[in-house]
Amino acid sequence: MCCAGFLKLMMFIFNGTIFAAGAAILGVGIWVKVDSNSLMGILDGVDALPSEISQVANVGYLLIGVGAVLLVIGFLGCCGAVKESRCMLLTFFSIVLVIFLIEVAAAVVLLVFKDLAAQVFDGLEAEVKKSLATEYGRDEKLTSLWNATMEGFQCCGYKNFTDFDDSPFQTQNGEIYPSQCCNGTFVGETCSLSSAHTAAELQLVDGCFDKLLQFIEENAPIIAGVALGIAALEIAAMVVSMVLYKQIGSKA
Repeated sequence: MCCAGFLKLMMFIFNGTIFAAGAAILGVGIWVKVDSNSLMGILDGVDALPSEISQVANVGYLLIGVGAVLLVIGFLGCCGAVKESRCMLLTFFSIVLVIFLIEVAAAVVLLVFKDLAAQVFDGLEAEVKKSLATEYGRDEKLTSLWNATMEGFQCCGYKNFTDFDDSPFQTQNGEIYPSQCCNGTFVGETCSLSSAHTAAELQLVDGCFDKLLQFIEENAPIIAGVALGIAALEIAAMVVSMVLYKQIGSKA
């Protein structure tokens, strides 16, 4: 009985964590879809996206789906342990096993995709620069999205300030650049003055693509640690559920 009680407690801990993680992921997914200033919105203004990159725009739906599945798993695990339901425990084990196998397959795919990333982003760069040169300052939605992105990441353009050369923004306002390209000021002169090109060139604010890569690289250890922790949690949860499953079966 002591062992069974301990196993039930462990199931509560495992599935409570899974349920909380599911709720968090679901919330992030909903936020990504609702937030109009999300970086993903920039992709809407780019034509002829590489098929691999165009799928990134669906990340919100993916997060919502994963979060919902984790909520169901947490519910099944807790109820299965409390009610000592072999059916619920077996269903819980099967779902977690399938998810674990999918995660392993996804990790392998990501490793393969890493070798192709440079080619994919080369094609993306040309299309994003084209959208900036033809739509920034004309398309209100694209302009506001880029402004929010540059403000949030403290960056300028896709690669640098030259991405805005001959854009509708310059056509309407003269040979100037967005204020983010000069960090708002440079020796008392801003990007809105006649010396904007010199100020932007000397300041040389990093492009948003480089900033995004830097952000991912800086947080890669955290992401990897979380992924390993989730994998360990899933394995432990499967082991505990099967032990409970067998104990309940021996009582019947």
